[in-house]
Amino acid sequence: MTRFYYDFHVHSCLSPCADNDMTPNNIAGMGVLAGLNVMALTDHNSCKNCPAFFGAARANGIVPVAGMELTTAEDIHAVCLFETLEGAMEFDRRIDAGRMKVPNNVSVFGEQLITDGADNVIGQEAFFLPAASNVSIEEAPALAESFGGVCYPAHIDREANGIIAVLGAFPPIPGVRCAEFYDSGKRYEYTREYPILNGLRILVSSDAHNLWSIRDKDAFFELDLSPDAPETSVRREIFRLLRGQI
Repeated sequence: MTRFYYDFHVHSCLSPCADNDMTPNNIAGMGVLAGLNVMALTDHNSCKNCPAFFGAARANGIVPVAGMELTTAEDIHAVCLFETLEGAMEFDRRIDAGRMKVPNNVSVFGEQLITDGADNVIGQEAFFLPAASNVSIEEAPALAESFGGVCYPAHIDREANGIIAVLGAFPPIPGVRCAEFYDSGKRYEYTREYPILNGLRILVSSDAHNLWSIRDKDAFFELDLSPDAPETSVRREIFRLLRGQI
């Protein structure tokens, strides 16, 4: 068994609330310094920097996972992760077609930069990405699954856009097998108050919007793989865990 240290919630310069130096190569480089083995890029309502991140992660020996932090119709944040980059980009197109298109006010919210694999800016997203989509929290898991992904509520221990803060509870949601904490120290407090969490896989991630918020290795999976296993094998085993298959 090998420990694979992960961070499944990191924003790039595509998210308006993230620093512009959160480029794919900077994120991957910081992941190496932090001792991480696996990282997911999860920008608000977009996967458009995931192709560049895949190249940067591979160049730094990090197993990349394509993802998105979806804002549901209820304004709940949910992490959506995909086993393949192709599935993520198809999901991106589905969300883009249905999300609210409010022009981004750069002076208020920040830029939304799309980069290539060398961190060159190749475009900007014109519409404010964190705005609510037309996908409800009950619909999101099945929708992500249809593109080869998994979906679970993000930072449930935070007031801003956490499912408990928004709904006042953690209701049973078909297809949800995980829940994310920002602060692992709150896990036992929350599992006592919300027993439903005892039946879910608990994940801990940084929700990093700047380089110094990418945490040193802490959360990990133990996989029956060698440390130098191919990235496709690592992703396959991780997604089996996230889907509750092992």
